[in-house]
Amino acid sequence: MLELRHLATLRAIEEAGSLVEAAERLHVTQSALSHQLKDLEHRLGVELVVRRTRPVRFTTAGLRLLGLGREVLPKVQQTERELKRLAAGQTGRLHIAIECHSCFQWLMPALDAFREHWPEVELDLSAAFSFAPLPALVRGDLDMVISSDPVENEAVRYLPLFRYELVLAVSRQSPLSAQKWIEPEDLAEQTLITYPVERERLDVFTGFLDPAKVEPAAIRTAELTPMTAQLVAAGRGVAALPNWALTEYLEHDLLKTVRLGEKGVWCTLYAAVRVEDQQTPYVQEFWETAKALCFKTLSGVRAVKGS
Repeated sequence: MLELRHLATLRAIEEAGSLVEAAERLHVTQSALSHQLKDLEHRLGVELVVRRTRPVRFTTAGLRLLGLGREVLPKVQQTERELKRLAAGQTGRLHIAIECHSCFQWLMPALDAFREHWPEVELDLSAAFSFAPLPALVRGDLDMVISSDPVENEAVRYLPLFRYELVLAVSRQSPLSAQKWIEPEDLAEQTLITYPVERERLDVFTGFLDPAKVEPAAIRTAELTPMTAQLVAAGRGVAALPNWALTEYLEHDLLKTVRLGEKGVWCTLYAAVRVEDQQTPYVQEFWETAKALCFKTLSGVRAVKGS
Protein backbone atom coordinates (compact mmCIF):
# COMPACT_ATOMS: atom_id res chain seq x y z
CA MET A 1 0.00 0.00 0.00
CA LEU A 2 1.25 3.47 -0.88
CA GLU A 3 1.93 5.60 2.21
CA LEU A 4 2.64 9.27 2.82
CA ARG A 5 6.19 8.42 3.90
CA HIS A 6 6.80 6.95 0.45
CA LEU A 7 5.77 10.21 -1.21
CA ALA A 8 7.95 12.17 1.23
CA THR A 9 10.90 9.89 0.42
CA LEU A 10 10.53 10.46 -3.32
CA ARG A 11 10.31 14.22 -2.77
CA ALA A 12 13.52 14.08 -0.70
CA ILE A 13 15.30 12.15 -3.47
CA GLU A 14 14.14 14.68 -6.06
CA GLU A 15 15.27 17.67 -3.97
CA ALA A 16 18.62 16.12 -2.95
CA GLY A 17 19.46 14.71 -6.38
CA SER A 18 21.00 11.51 -4.99
CA LEU A 19 20.16 8.67 -2.62
CA VAL A 20 23.16 9.55 -0.42
CA GLU A 21 22.09 13.14 0.19
CA ALA A 22 18.42 12.17 0.49
CA ALA A 23 19.29 9.62 3.19
CA GLU A 24 21.18 12.32 5.09
CA ARG A 25 18.20 14.67 4.93
CA LEU A 26 15.84 11.93 6.10
CA HIS A 27 18.27 10.89 8.88
CA VAL A 28 18.46 7.27 7.72
CA THR A 29 21.27 5.20 6.25
CA GLN A 30 21.63 4.92 2.49
CA SER A 31 21.03 1.17 2.69
CA ALA A 32 17.78 1.72 4.62
CA LEU A 33 16.61 4.24 2.03
CA SER A 34 17.51 1.90 -0.84
CA HIS A 35 15.66 -0.95 0.88
CA GLN A 36 12.57 1.23 1.35
CA LEU A 37 12.67 2.27 -2.31
CA LYS A 38 13.10 -1.32 -3.55
CA ASP A 39 10.26 -2.47 -1.29
CA LEU A 40 7.97 0.21 -2.73
CA GLU A 41 8.92 -0.72 -6.29
CA HIS A 42 8.22 -4.38 -5.48
CA ARG A 43 4.80 -3.52 -4.06
CA LEU A 44 3.85 -1.42 -7.08
CA GLY A 45 5.48 -3.68 -9.65
CA VAL A 46 7.32 -0.82 -11.40
CA GLU A 47 10.72 0.85 -11.21
CA LEU A 48 10.58 4.43 -9.91
CA VAL A 49 14.14 5.75 -10.39
CA VAL A 50 17.12 5.20 -12.65
CA ARG A 51 19.84 4.78 -10.03
CA ARG A 52 22.96 5.17 -12.19
CA THR A 53 22.38 8.79 -13.08
CA ARG A 54 23.29 11.94 -11.17
CA PRO A 55 21.12 13.68 -10.37
CA VAL A 56 18.79 10.71 -9.97
CA ARG A 57 16.39 10.40 -12.91
CA PHE A 58 12.81 9.28 -12.32
CA THR A 59 10.92 6.86 -14.52
CA THR A 60 7.46 7.68 -15.85
CA ALA A 61 5.94 5.90 -12.85
CA GLY A 62 8.21 7.78 -10.50
CA LEU A 63 7.23 11.11 -12.04
CA ARG A 64 3.58 10.20 -11.57
CA LEU A 65 4.13 9.60 -7.86
CA LEU A 66 6.13 12.83 -7.57
CA GLY A 67 3.17 14.69 -9.01
CA LEU A 68 0.90 13.04 -6.46
CA GLY A 69 3.31 14.02 -3.68
CA ARG A 70 3.36 17.66 -4.80
CA GLU A 71 -0.43 17.67 -4.66
CA VAL A 72 -1.02 15.70 -1.46
CA LEU A 73 1.88 16.48 0.89
CA PRO A 74 1.30 20.27 1.10
CA LYS A 75 -2.36 19.63 1.96
CA VAL A 76 -1.38 17.16 4.68
CA GLN A 77 1.23 19.56 6.07
CA GLN A 78 -1.26 22.43 6.06
CA THR A 79 -3.79 20.30 7.93
CA GLU A 80 -1.13 19.32 10.47
CA ARG A 81 -0.32 22.99 11.01
CA GLU A 82 -3.98 23.79 11.57
CA LEU A 83 -4.26 20.97 14.11
CA LYS A 84 -1.16 22.27 15.88
CA ARG A 85 -2.75 25.71 16.11
CA LEU A 86 -5.86 24.16 17.64
CA ALA A 87 -3.75 22.29 20.19
CA ALA A 88 -1.57 25.28 21.06
CA GLY A 89 -4.16 28.05 20.98
CA GLN A 90 -4.35 30.93 18.55
CA THR A 91 -1.75 33.19 20.15
CA GLY A 92 1.84 32.89 21.25
CA ARG A 93 5.18 34.66 21.31
CA LEU A 94 8.53 33.91 19.72
CA HIS A 95 11.21 36.48 20.52
CA ILE A 96 14.50 35.40 18.93
CA ALA A 97 18.05 36.65 19.48
CA ILE A 98 20.97 35.86 17.15
CA GLU A 99 24.54 35.28 18.31
CA CYS A 100 25.61 34.28 14.80
CA HIS A 101 26.69 37.31 12.77
CA SER A 102 26.25 35.48 9.45
CA CYS A 103 22.79 34.04 10.11
CA PHE A 104 20.61 36.77 8.66
CA GLN A 105 20.81 35.46 5.07
CA TRP A 106 18.86 32.27 5.89
CA LEU A 107 17.02 33.35 9.04
CA MET A 108 14.99 36.12 7.41
CA PRO A 109 13.34 33.75 4.86
CA ALA A 110 12.62 31.35 7.73
CA LEU A 111 10.87 34.14 9.62
CA ASP A 112 8.83 35.04 6.54
CA ALA A 113 7.72 31.42 6.05
CA PHE A 114 6.86 31.12 9.74
CA ARG A 115 4.70 34.27 9.67
CA GLU A 116 2.58 32.77 6.89
CA HIS A 117 1.74 29.69 8.96
CA TRP A 118 1.50 31.31 12.41
CA PRO A 119 0.23 34.87 11.83
CA GLU A 120 -1.13 35.07 15.38
CA VAL A 121 2.26 34.44 16.99
CA GLU A 122 4.05 37.61 18.06
CA LEU A 123 7.45 37.48 16.35
CA ASP A 124 10.48 39.61 17.19
CA LEU A 125 14.18 39.48 16.30
CA SER A 126 17.25 41.07 17.87
CA ALA A 127 21.02 40.74 17.54
CA ALA A 128 22.62 39.39 20.71
CA PHE A 129 26.06 40.85 20.06
CA SER A 130 26.09 43.34 22.93
CA PHE A 131 24.36 41.41 25.73
CA ALA A 132 24.28 37.93 27.25
CA PRO A 133 21.24 36.22 25.68
CA LEU A 134 21.18 33.02 27.76
CA PRO A 135 20.14 34.70 31.05
CA ALA A 136 17.49 36.62 29.09
CA LEU A 137 16.22 33.31 27.68
CA VAL A 138 16.00 31.73 31.13
CA ARG A 139 14.25 34.82 32.54
CA GLY A 140 11.66 34.71 29.78
CA ASP A 141 12.70 37.93 28.03
CA LEU A 142 13.61 35.82 24.99
CA ASP A 143 12.09 32.61 23.64
CA MET A 144 14.91 31.37 21.39
CA VAL A 145 18.61 32.06 20.86
CA ILE A 146 20.44 31.10 17.65
CA SER A 147 23.98 30.21 18.75
CA SER A 148 26.96 27.97 18.03
CA ASP A 149 28.20 28.35 21.61
CA PRO A 150 26.10 26.09 23.88
CA VAL A 151 26.47 26.68 27.60
CA GLU A 152 25.18 23.90 29.84
CA ASN A 153 22.07 24.97 31.72
CA GLU A 154 19.39 22.63 33.07
CA ALA A 155 16.68 25.13 32.10
CA VAL A 156 17.73 25.24 28.42
CA ARG A 157 17.54 22.78 25.53
CA TYR A 158 19.68 23.14 22.41
CA LEU A 159 17.89 22.07 19.23
CA PRO A 160 20.53 21.43 16.53
CA LEU A 161 20.07 23.16 13.19
CA PHE A 162 23.10 22.01 11.19
CA ARG A 163 26.85 21.36 11.30
CA TYR A 164 29.27 23.51 9.36
CA GLU A 165 33.01 23.84 8.89
CA LEU A 166 34.90 26.88 10.12
CA VAL A 167 37.42 27.80 7.41
CA LEU A 168 40.10 30.45 7.04
CA ALA A 169 39.38 33.13 4.46
CA VAL A 170 42.55 34.51 2.85
CA SER A 171 43.30 36.80 -0.05
CA ARG A 172 44.00 35.25 -3.44
CA GLN A 173 47.58 36.58 -3.25
CA SER A 174 48.30 35.14 0.20
CA PRO A 175 50.91 32.34 0.39
CA LEU A 176 48.43 30.51 2.62
CA SER A 177 45.98 30.18 -0.29
CA ALA A 178 48.18 27.49 -1.87
CA GLN A 179 47.96 25.22 1.19
CA LYS A 180 45.35 22.48 1.64
CA TRP A 181 45.21 23.26 5.34
CA ILE A 182 47.04 25.38 7.86
CA GLU A 183 48.43 24.72 11.32
CA PRO A 184 47.90 27.12 14.25
CA GLU A 185 51.50 28.32 13.91
CA ASP A 186 50.69 29.67 10.44
CA LEU A 187 48.54 32.38 12.07
CA ALA A 188 51.33 33.59 14.37
CA GLU A 189 52.35 36.17 11.76
CA GLN A 190 48.86 37.06 10.55
CA THR A 191 46.32 39.75 11.42
CA LEU A 192 43.18 37.90 12.43
CA ILE A 193 39.90 39.69 11.68
CA THR A 194 37.10 38.68 14.06
CA TYR A 195 33.65 39.78 15.10
CA PRO A 196 33.67 42.18 18.09
CA VAL A 197 32.85 39.58 20.77
CA GLU A 198 34.77 37.95 23.62
CA ARG A 199 37.45 35.56 22.37
CA GLU A 200 35.97 32.68 24.40
CA ARG A 201 32.94 32.91 22.07
CA LEU A 202 35.10 32.60 18.94
CA ASP A 203 35.67 29.05 17.72
CA VAL A 204 38.92 29.94 15.97
CA PHE A 205 40.42 30.50 19.43
CA THR A 206 38.66 27.81 21.47
CA GLY A 207 38.85 25.11 18.79
CA PHE A 208 42.12 25.92 17.02
CA LEU A 209 44.53 28.49 18.44
CA ASP A 210 44.15 28.19 22.23
CA PRO A 211 44.78 24.40 22.39
CA ALA A 212 48.06 25.02 20.52
CA LYS A 213 48.87 28.10 22.67
CA VAL A 214 49.29 30.25 19.57
CA GLU A 215 48.46 33.94 19.29
CA PRO A 216 47.96 35.82 16.00
CA ALA A 217 50.28 38.73 15.33
CA ALA A 218 47.35 41.14 15.66
CA ILE A 219 43.57 41.12 16.02
CA ARG A 220 41.23 43.43 14.13
CA THR A 221 37.45 43.49 14.47
CA ALA A 222 34.67 44.00 11.94
CA GLU A 223 30.96 43.82 12.71
CA LEU A 224 29.64 42.62 9.35
CA THR A 225 30.62 39.63 7.23
CA PRO A 226 30.74 41.65 3.95
CA MET A 227 33.14 44.11 5.62
CA THR A 228 35.32 41.23 6.82
CA ALA A 229 35.35 39.65 3.36
CA GLN A 230 36.42 42.92 1.73
CA LEU A 231 39.25 43.38 4.23
CA VAL A 232 40.45 39.83 3.58
CA ALA A 233 40.24 40.29 -0.20
CA ALA A 234 42.34 43.45 0.13
CA GLY A 235 45.04 41.56 2.02
CA ARG A 236 44.40 43.36 5.31
CA GLY A 237 44.17 40.14 7.29
CA VAL A 238 42.62 36.68 7.47
CA ALA A 239 39.33 35.58 9.04
CA ALA A 240 37.84 32.32 10.31
CA LEU A 241 34.22 32.13 9.10
CA PRO A 242 31.57 29.49 8.44
CA ASN A 243 32.07 27.86 5.05
CA TRP A 244 28.48 28.64 3.99
CA ALA A 245 28.90 32.34 4.78
CA LEU A 246 31.65 32.63 2.16
CA THR A 247 29.91 31.00 -0.81
CA GLU A 248 29.09 34.29 -2.54
CA TYR A 249 32.66 35.60 -2.25
CA LEU A 250 34.15 32.33 -3.51
CA GLU A 251 31.81 32.30 -6.51
CA HIS A 252 33.04 35.79 -7.46
CA ASP A 253 36.65 34.68 -6.88
CA LEU A 254 37.24 37.48 -4.36
CA LEU A 255 39.13 35.30 -1.90
CA LYS A 256 40.22 31.76 -1.07
CA THR A 257 39.49 29.43 1.84
CA VAL A 258 41.82 27.04 3.63
CA ARG A 259 40.96 24.29 6.11
CA LEU A 260 41.91 24.83 9.76
CA GLY A 261 44.01 21.75 10.44
CA GLU A 262 44.04 18.55 8.40
CA LYS A 263 40.64 17.40 9.73
CA GLY A 264 39.09 20.87 9.91
CA VAL A 265 37.17 22.59 12.69
CA TRP A 266 33.49 21.64 12.70
CA CYS A 267 30.81 23.46 14.67
CA THR A 268 27.09 23.05 15.27
CA LEU A 269 24.52 25.82 15.13
CA TYR A 270 21.67 25.51 17.63
CA ALA A 271 18.31 27.02 18.43
CA ALA A 272 18.28 27.29 22.23
CA VAL A 273 14.87 27.28 23.95
CA ARG A 274 13.56 26.84 27.48
CA VAL A 275 12.89 23.23 28.48
CA GLU A 276 9.17 23.85 29.01
CA ASP A 277 8.83 25.37 25.51
CA GLN A 278 10.66 22.65 23.61
CA GLN A 279 7.47 20.82 22.60
CA THR A 280 5.41 23.95 21.89
CA PRO A 281 4.04 23.38 18.37
CA TYR A 282 5.04 26.73 16.88
CA VAL A 283 8.54 26.45 18.39
CA GLN A 284 8.89 22.99 16.85
CA GLU A 285 7.64 24.25 13.49
CA PHE A 286 10.02 27.20 13.45
CA TRP A 287 12.91 24.83 14.18
CA GLU A 288 11.83 22.50 11.37
CA THR A 289 11.27 25.40 8.96
CA ALA A 290 14.67 26.90 9.74
CA LYS A 291 16.41 23.55 9.24
CA ALA A 292 14.66 22.94 5.93
CA LEU A 293 15.63 26.36 4.57
CA CYS A 294 19.22 25.93 5.73
CA PHE A 295 19.67 22.72 3.74
CA LYS A 296 17.87 24.26 0.78
CA THR A 297 19.85 27.50 0.61
CA LEU A 298 23.25 26.95 2.26
CA SER A 299 26.27 25.15 0.81
CA GLY A 300 28.54 22.84 2.76
CA VAL A 301 26.27 22.23 5.76
CA ARG A 302 25.55 18.82 7.25
CA ALA A 303 22.68 17.35 9.18
CA VAL A 304 23.19 16.65 12.86
CA LYS A 305 22.68 12.94 13.48
CA GLY A 306 19.60 12.24 15.54
CA SER A 307 18.18 15.75 15.22
